[in-house]
Amino acid sequence: MSIYINNSLTRKKEEFVPLNPPTVNIYTCGVTVYDESHIGHARSLYIFDVIRKYLKYRGFNVNFVRNITDIDDKIINRANELKTDWKELTKKYIGSYYSDLESLGIPKADFEPRATENIPGMIKYIQGLIDKGFAYASGGDVYFNVRKFSGYGKLSGQSIDEMETGVRIDPSENKKDGLDFALWKRSKENEPYWESPWGKGRPGWHIECSVMSQKFLKTDTLDIHAGGRDLIFPHHENELAQAEALTGKPFAKYWIHHGLLTINGQKMAKSLGNFVTIKGFLEKYPALVIKLFFLQTHYSQPVDFTWEGMEERRNALDRIMVFLKTLERREQGIEPFTRTKLKNVLSPIELSNAIDDLRKDFVAAMDDDFNTPQAAGVLFEIVTASNKVLCDQGYTQAHLDSLRYAKESIVELGKILGLEFTQGKLPMPEEEIEKLVQERQELKKNKRFDEADAIKLRLAQKNIILEDISGGKTFWRLKI
Repeated sequence: MSIYINNSLTRKKEEFVPLNPPTVNIYTCGVTVYDESHIGHARSLYIFDVIRKYLKYRGFNVNFVRNITDIDDKIINRANELKTDWKELTKKYIGSYYSDLESLGIPKADFEPRATENIPGMIKYIQGLIDKGFAYASGGDVYFNVRKFSGYGKLSGQSIDEMETGVRIDPSENKKDGLDFALWKRSKENEPYWESPWGKGRPGWHIECSVMSQKFLKTDTLDIHAGGRDLIFPHHENELAQAEALTGKPFAKYWIHHGLLTINGQKMAKSLGNFVTIKGFLEKYPALVIKLFFLQTHYSQPVDFTWEGMEERRNALDRIMVFLKTLERREQGIEPFTRTKLKNVLSPIELSNAIDDLRKDFVAAMDDDFNTPQAAGVLFEIVTASNKVLCDQGYTQAHLDSLRYAKESIVELGKILGLEFTQGKLPMPEEEIEKLVQERQELKKNKRFDEADAIKLRLAQKNIILEDISGGKTFWRLKI
């Protein structure tokens, strides 16, 4: 079976055929480190890691590069606003970014190059564009001559005439044409700078991605270039123009763009009071919750964040955790089988065959432009099929091998989606939980039910769920 990708460049769904299989070279735009990363960043970081994992699952050798922008106007302005050194600012937020990655359970890319570590290469790249007549120096700045590159606008689907509307040249700029963009910026007084043939300055934003993607992936043409839809123009359009002007080769075969995130239908902004950092989210919910939230919408579509939606996703994930925990207790023989009479119970071979079919559905969904809503749905369908036999006394023992296969499939497919179904950090010591469970048992024996219920409620408020089963036993688990 082939994988198909909706290519932003051609605006078509195309069969994915890497340039040098089984190697796949992927570059994605990373964070600009001037503030805490937010949940919009989390979507980008997460969804492209899922794509990376799935391609590996399908047998490709993936080289994955994600940059860090550690010098640009936003960083300089923020450092000035806080009256701090720009290097200290970026150091702080790079550390915070890596902390967020770890908390989300998202691995680093194979390379995460920083702009400031690659400036000599950018200077060489810019000089190459000047030598080929695609760029010009002016007053200490260097600009890309957009009209010299005939393919400008092909990624964003805009013509030069459309781009010209409303464009003007700022008096502080030295460019010849309003559409031209900066490759090198002359540094103002008290701004960071690097020496160059054009004077003291720093690179423009767009040049860093062209340079670092080709350098660290060791190729002029990437298999996949990925990023947010808001980066198509001008950032990705300018990246493409620079790279193709210099090399004369296609910059990327496939372009993948994820949709943007809103909060309660509004753009996220600190001024609106709806700015949610990754750390702020993780104080309220575990990472699994926001991951499932992202999975429920196709990566290419916009997604609207609500706290109510997070509670729904938590409850959905809890279904999987309940199944896995119940099966674990049955396997260990510490929970007796309940007596029920379920209709249309699948035989062990029928359950195994159903899981086989669902696994095929998972692959088919992911092969179709990484359709995570359908792929994630497979996990819940496996739980639904398994629950039809898990609780039936007449079938459970005979079905244990099939149920184990269901569990193994959920764990395996979940890992491809970046979902690790493990118990999170307990809100209180395990010994204290056990003590409260025993105390509740004694209260129930003495028919002091109100006090027993109070303990159950107290634990529930800390997301510790008690499950009473026949025979007077009580088990506890941590709700995701």
